[in-house]
Amino acid sequence: MDEFLQEIVDKTYESIGGELTAQSMAQLSAEQITLLAYFILRDEVMDGGFVQLIHNGYGPFFFRNPFAKAVKEMGMTDLARLMNKARKLYSGFHEELEKECTDDEFMALFEQFPQFDNLDDEFVENEEEWTAQLAHYVETHIDKFSTKV
Repeated sequence: MDEFLQEIVDKTYESIGGELTAQSMAQLSAEQITLLAYFILRDEVMDGGFVQLIHNGYGPFFFRNPFAKAVKEMGMTDLARLMNKARKLYSGFHEELEKECTDDEFMALFEQFPQFDNLDDEFVENEEEWTAQLAHYVETHIDKFSTKV
C-alpha cells in the first residue's frame, strides 16, 4: 500500500516539476493535491508532530484550506476530526509557533505547547489505518489521480 501510494505521489511530483507550489497546484486535481498534502502531513507529524508541521510553515496550507473536508470526503472521517481539533489549536498558537527561532528555541516549543501531544499520539496510532484508507480511495478512484505526461 505504501509503495502503491508512493508511486502515485512520485509520478504526481514528476508531472509538476518536483515541487508543490501555488503555480504547480493549478495543474493538479483537488484529489492529487490532497494526496500530496497527506504525505507532507504524515512526514511532518511522524517526524516532529503538529508543532513541527506548523513551525515549518505548513499551518496555512492545512488549516486555512479545506484539507479536513477533502479527507473526510475520501472516507477518512477520523483524520478530518483530528485536523479540525488541530485547526483550533493552530488558530490560538500559530503566531508563536511560526516565529523564526534557534534550534534550542524550536525544541522548547514542544514543552511550551503540550496541547498538541494528544493529537500527535492520535495521528501516530492511526497513521497505518489512514494510509490504508487513502490507498483504497486512490485505487478505487485511480482516474482522479492520473497525471499528464
